[in-house]
Amino acid sequence: MSEDVTPIRQQYLEIKRKYPHTILFFRLGDFYETFDQDAEIASKELDIVLTSRPVARGVRVPMAGIPYHAVENYLARLIEKGYHVAICEQVGDQPVKGLFPREVVRVVTPGTLIEPTLLKGDRNNYLVSVVVEETHAGIAYVDISTGEYAVTEITGTDILSTLRAELIRLNPAEILIPDTLDLSNGFPGHLTRWANWHFEPGRCHEALLNHFQVASLDGFGLRGMSRAIRAAGALLQYLSETQPSALNLLTRLSTYSLSEFMVLDAATRRNLELTETIRNGQVEGSLLSVLDYTVTPMGKRLLRQWVSKPLLDLKTIQQRQNVVETFVQNGLLRAELRATMRSLADLERLVNRIIAGHATPRDLVALRATLRTMPHLLQNLSIDYPALQPIVASIATFPDILDLLERGITDDPPATLQNTGVIRAGYSAELDHVIEASRHAREWIANLEKVERERTGIKTLKVGYNKVFGYYIEVSRGNAHAVPPEYIRKQTLVNGERFITPEMKEYESLVLNAEERIRELETRLFREICEQIHQQGNALLQTARGLAELDALLSLAEAAALNQYVRPEVVNEDVLEIHDGRHPVVERYLSGGERFVPNDAIFEPGEIVRIITGPNMSGKSTFLRQTALIVLMAQIGSFVPASSARIGVVDRIFTRIGAQDEIHAGQSTFMVEMIEMANILHHATRRSLLILDEIGRGTSTYDGVSIAWAVVEYIHNNPDLRARTIFATHYHELTQLAEILPGVRNYNVAVTEADGKVVFLHKITPGGADRSYGIHVAQLAGLPKPLIQRANEILRELEQSAGKAVRLDPIMPQQMALFPETNPLLEELKRLDVNSLTPIEAINKLYEWKKRFADSHE
Repeated sequence: MSEDVTPIRQQYLEIKRKYPHTILFFRLGDFYETFDQDAEIASKELDIVLTSRPVARGVRVPMAGIPYHAVENYLARLIEKGYHVAICEQVGDQPVKGLFPREVVRVVTPGTLIEPTLLKGDRNNYLVSVVVEETHAGIAYVDISTGEYAVTEITGTDILSTLRAELIRLNPAEILIPDTLDLSNGFPGHLTRWANWHFEPGRCHEALLNHFQVASLDGFGLRGMSRAIRAAGALLQYLSETQPSALNLLTRLSTYSLSEFMVLDAATRRNLELTETIRNGQVEGSLLSVLDYTVTPMGKRLLRQWVSKPLLDLKTIQQRQNVVETFVQNGLLRAELRATMRSLADLERLVNRIIAGHATPRDLVALRATLRTMPHLLQNLSIDYPALQPIVASIATFPDILDLLERGITDDPPATLQNTGVIRAGYSAELDHVIEASRHAREWIANLEKVERERTGIKTLKVGYNKVFGYYIEVSRGNAHAVPPEYIRKQTLVNGERFITPEMKEYESLVLNAEERIRELETRLFREICEQIHQQGNALLQTARGLAELDALLSLAEAAALNQYVRPEVVNEDVLEIHDGRHPVVERYLSGGERFVPNDAIFEPGEIVRIITGPNMSGKSTFLRQTALIVLMAQIGSFVPASSARIGVVDRIFTRIGAQDEIHAGQSTFMVEMIEMANILHHATRRSLLILDEIGRGTSTYDGVSIAWAVVEYIHNNPDLRARTIFATHYHELTQLAEILPGVRNYNVAVTEADGKVVFLHKITPGGADRSYGIHVAQLAGLPKPLIQRANEILRELEQSAGKAVRLDPIMPQQMALFPETNPLLEELKRLDVNSLTPIEAINKLYEWKKRFADSHE
């Protein structure tokens, strides 16, 4: 390094060396500056001006800066693109050898956000750590905005598929992996590769022991879970480097198993549109949008988790159903509770900001308003409903914290501790004394302008303040002759002069010293109040989670009441009986006046595979999806769109619907279809529900029929499978399977014809369809009439010849060809000498041509 590099440049380079893989926001005055390659990236990504700064004799480096007060907006844009940003602040009030000390206070990454403006209130912001060893994987995740910290371990021959399904469920903002692990495409969130030694077993084990101050991890259920320990320990190390204050939030570590809930693969989540639509990725139009009547952010987050994690435990399902039923039957109670909860703040994230030391005065105002509401909320819940007792037990009122906030925090404090007026008068005798002692000085300065105008006779005299001179008296140039001799000139302006007086400076000193002292006292008192709240942090978080559960259950009840859902009977038996089932999303978005046609899905004893035939646009896919959604809704504890339902607990739902090309991965539509089908057949069990739509259509007809036929046989005959299956197809040949396999039943979508037009009745009826009506659908789609007529001719010929031959239409090609190579009539016209023809010869020639070229095509 050159000896003449500026000290500030040396300081920057030393800090940057410690954070090489981040964009360093270096605080200089009122700006965060970026330098070198960081500046070029910031300029490009944030669309800000790229300038330069001298750092040595004849040397300049790129620089780009952003105002400190607007940092969150710029941070959000960088984090969304996956960048990591190190925030370097000035520390201390006094320079050391002419240079203020600076240090990185935190590293902002997609998974370590805490700023309310950067977080989405309706979903968790998970940071996930993954360790993979052959057929085993450890997964740990944390949301530092809520304090959620959990870990699991998974095993299996197809470990990456299971891992991908769980990560898609969590939908993390960031995934932390060892730099030696190669994760292929298809995993959600930003990948952060970290040095492999951070995941070393002994190091991670020790990190967990030290954090929780325990001698063994057995109490957390981690015995024998070495990969889970590595994943969880790496997370702690990562947070200690990026967001150390967040470690205070992690007071418990829970283990979970994928066997506790229904695992849904990526294809099934996509096909059923659980939390977002296939077309545009929006919540609107998904199952979540139909069920979400929550009124708090924490309730929204929990309901999203429930939709993504259907239950397998019958007791838990029934407990949720009991609460939903209580609220459905008591509409007034439901309305009162929802109205009361609308005013609640996001208590979960609020408390975590207080624990982490990032709370603002207005956060405490929001907490106070929430705690004021709690007694009224519990009073409404205190009615003797047995189903509500567990929720009531999880919610507390915290009168001591409320009293502390009422006494300690003013009604309308400033946004930050940089301004005074946070602590209420009467809370601290010391603070009150300082404020009272400075009051006289404040009043003296406040009245100075009026007093001096009267004393000097200068009507335009003004008293002002700036950071350079402090308080001053300003007199216009025209009144300079009337200035008293005791005024001391401080600054000359174009149109006037500024003065000070010794007495004014004394009062100014009193005011400014008191201001600084008040700020120091208020900051200390504010932190003491936060610390007292921190002492009850776990109890507050338990209440927050109880409120989230209450809100989510109220939401399910509101959806049931508004949409006429019924309570399904969920049992541990091999049964599926849905009477008058409806698609919850389709019926919600029907145009005015349209009525959804309900359908039964009642599997007879011994029925395994239900083959459904019928044309496109008739409702086959809707029926398939609604059956799966009704089962899934039942297992999250929701009521369902049906007149009645009896549903045996399903361990997994598999769907193979639609053609999702993955050209970017080098996979054709048919290859994707076969891969998804293989995944289903390898992982489904007798307790699974299979929803299959048009298997085999991505290849030739005979190949497709053969594959579809074999799939049905395999599901039906494999003793380890025999999963309940709904199979929609255009291959009418498959209806023959009902005559061969005892567990196969044929159903079709009812269609009627009136005046040559097809009318879809959207009703599923027993028996196979005898026609596909595809040409009628093409007609409805607006294809040209000649094409439709020709298609009908070809269909008749194929039916008559068993598909062996089709006679070419001699007219159709001539109509379609723009530039025919030869035309016999045209050739004869060219050779004809019109001038030598008599009238009778011309008539004879026309008659001859009519016989040859027109009559022959009739």
